[in-house]
Amino acid sequence: MKLLIISGVSGSGKSIALHALEDRDYYCIDNLPIYLLPTFAKKMQQDARQLRAAVGIDARNLPQELQQFPQILEEIEKAGIHCHIIFLDASDATLLKRFSETRRKHPLSHIPLAEAIRCERALLETIAEKADLRIDTTCTTVHQLRDLISERIDDSVRPGMSLLFQSFGYKHGVPLDADFVFDVRCLPNPHWEPHLRPLSGRDSEVIAYLKRHKTVTQMQRDLITFLQHWLQRFQNTNRSYLTVAIGCTGGQHRSVYLAEQLKAHFHSLHARVLCRHRELS
Repeated sequence: MKLLIISGVSGSGKSIALHALEDRDYYCIDNLPIYLLPTFAKKMQQDARQLRAAVGIDARNLPQELQQFPQILEEIEKAGIHCHIIFLDASDATLLKRFSETRRKHPLSHIPLAEAIRCERALLETIAEKADLRIDTTCTTVHQLRDLISERIDDSVRPGMSLLFQSFGYKHGVPLDADFVFDVRCLPNPHWEPHLRPLSGRDSEVIAYLKRHKTVTQMQRDLITFLQHWLQRFQNTNRSYLTVAIGCTGGQHRSVYLAEQLKAHFHSLHARVLCRHRELS
């Protein structure tokens, strides 16, 4: 049986994630009380028709029950049920904007919204620190989040670590969900070539420009050498997900090019290799 636990701060997209899993034939329950999680897991394990289930857990649980999450998770795993925990988050500014636009009521609405967001994140820390996969939805639309969930939770491929290369622009902030962050702003910038400025790192003219520079080739080789050594170590510890973020100034040229090059190299070595360009979305 495969049990996914979906958690995260309010407004980060938990309901969207559950709907995406439901579309993939997962049996989904939102806002299950934590103390019922072992009973639910064992019941699903006994039901041959339900091999995949997803449960949403959030701050609507009692604080003392949230504190007991590590013990409850240990009880489930001792029963032979393997859990994957996905935790969704977003920047405070983004969450404030989403609540103001939708006029939704925050679970901790008895205190000011900014304070409620900080308190909720603290309440959920016991779940967040156990997460197998953290997803930053700050710059992600509803459709992009659904696609990202479907891609990373892909049951059609053979087992193995899901590896995501993500380009981003430093001027828009560093992704919250990255396991490794590499800064490539030291490389020659196509932005300063007028004919290349409107293009991206996926366009042939930009690719040709960057390939002409030895520093770009050297950076690519160094990143491959580093990742080839350490990715295997992570996979040997049964790591399910890993996100490698590559950042340049605007997230349009250098980081996009290198993310694509790394994806092409590691695609033959790993079962699941994905590439996402945050600023091009």
